[in-house]
Amino acid sequence: MTVGNLRNAQLTINLHAIYSNIQHAVKRLDPGTVLFQVVKADGYGHGAIQVARVAEKAGAGGFCVAILDEALELRHAGITKPILVLGVTDPELAYLAASQNISLTVGSSEWLRSANKLLQDSHAMRPLNVHLALDTGMGRIGFQTPKELEEALGLLNDNNDRMAFEGIFTHFATADSQDDSYFKFQYQNFEDFMSVVKNKPKYIHVANSATSLWHKVCGGNMVRFGISAYGLNPSGREISEVPYELKPALSVTTELDFSKLVKKGRSIGYGATYTTDDDQWIGTVPVGYADGIPRALQGFSVLIDGHKCPIVGRVCMDQFMIRMPKNYPYGTEVTIIGRSGDQEITADDVADYLKTISYEVICGFSSRLRRKYV
Repeated sequence: MTVGNLRNAQLTINLHAIYSNIQHAVKRLDPGTVLFQVVKADGYGHGAIQVARVAEKAGAGGFCVAILDEALELRHAGITKPILVLGVTDPELAYLAASQNISLTVGSSEWLRSANKLLQDSHAMRPLNVHLALDTGMGRIGFQTPKELEEALGLLNDNNDRMAFEGIFTHFATADSQDDSYFKFQYQNFEDFMSVVKNKPKYIHVANSATSLWHKVCGGNMVRFGISAYGLNPSGREISEVPYELKPALSVTTELDFSKLVKKGRSIGYGATYTTDDDQWIGTVPVGYADGIPRALQGFSVLIDGHKCPIVGRVCMDQFMIRMPKNYPYGTEVTIIGRSGDQEITADDVADYLKTISYEVICGFSSRLRRKYV
């Protein structure tokens, strides 16, 4: 998608905020524990390469991504620290990952057998580093029983010249919930799995952002730090207390590109879903759902000059309309996420209105909105 560099509409990313969030997390780590910064989905929309470089300075010891392409992007940008792909990768790409020193997640013995054969046939120069995923209750990927895990450990031991057992991990489904009963259930399952692991790998990791903020778990030496690096609370509003200030790094701003006085009884936008009940100043904003402003935001408010201005009519592909308290000239700043005067709109505010989570909001802004780093 073409980046809109020639219009005033952007995500502004505060790199100092990201640095501060990560450094606070690093300072809280137990001795011998390393933080891997999660930069999947283009750094949750903040820019994977830019975030990775700041994270290195803040003390991150490695990175997590979702797909192999994201790992290769970091390598091509000159990032040399360890990288773990958290999703399942086609075993046919094992040689490529090994050649770039990229670690892969494995959740079945079948995958190990296939990858081992392909690595043997390709005469790989270095072994592939693998992290075994354990399904302790997330129900997503990973070994489901200690017996399955034992089989995989045997395969790794028999083929350690081609596949190195670098890590083992699980993922908690409810670490961001006040009710910790399911969290405890999963952690007990994790300990049951670990009872069959005689030779521990370099990395054992159970902690995501929420776990690192609110739970003290033993036996791990690596944290996968995700949403909180970007200054957002992983629980949304359920758990408000955090051990250090989380500084939101992302704001979304654009400008007013049209203003008109609309007489009483006139309709606005597709479907004529909004009709003025008196004479109103209506402004047009030059972004829409193609930029990641959801159509369902009709009725939500943006900020102009510290005033909340509701979105009237349906959000269009490239524009939306707002009701303003008075006339504002072309070029007046419009804040979609961020602060204007003494008012602020957060990603959680948007998420609450859409009945979703802040993760989806910040990952949803398209590449047509340029990224501005400060």
